[in-house]
Amino acid sequence: MQQHDVSELVTIFNSLFNESESTELVTGAKEPLYLPSSKPDGLHQVISTLDYFSSALHEISHWCIAGESRRKLVDFGYWYEPDGRTASQQRDFEKVEIKPQALEWLFAQACSIKFRLSVDNVSQSSVGASEEFQVSVVEQVHHYMEQGLPRRAALFLKALQQKFQVNGQKLEKTAFSLSQLA
Repeated sequence: MQQHDVSELVTIFNSLFNESESTELVTGAKEPLYLPSSKPDGLHQVISTLDYFSSALHEISHWCIAGESRRKLVDFGYWYEPDGRTASQQRDFEKVEIKPQALEWLFAQACSIKFRLSVDNVSQSSVGASEEFQVSVVEQVHHYMEQGLPRRAALFLKALQQKFQVNGQKLEKTAFSLSQLA
């Protein structure tokens, strides 16, 4: 698998969405965050953790799914329960992470990097991704491949493929299975 510099994502994202969506990708933060602009002509910010390529892909995935009204709210108006969730809270987390993690997987594959399903519950290392979550993410990827991606996600995926794919390689459904998540 390849390793890329997150600055490549910044360049791709910002060239696509600075003007059309008044949004920029910013990296290097301690915690990821989405900040709508406080100025009418300012840029909204998709902010990723440190210089982690996968963090940027994940935050972009959330942005690609968020509707217009959600993009006016800090962190899209979503709740976030920090590390140390109960089993019930973890199930709720998994439900809202299916679509963004499916997109992130497609983006990672387009960049020829390994995708790792995130349960975002580091302090409880015994808590892994439920089988239901894994199956749901695989099914969502297949759905996206068959039915199409949200508009911004499709534009971003195409740009990633143009930058990172060798010889115009296409994404194949067979690359997205439960065994690939192991």
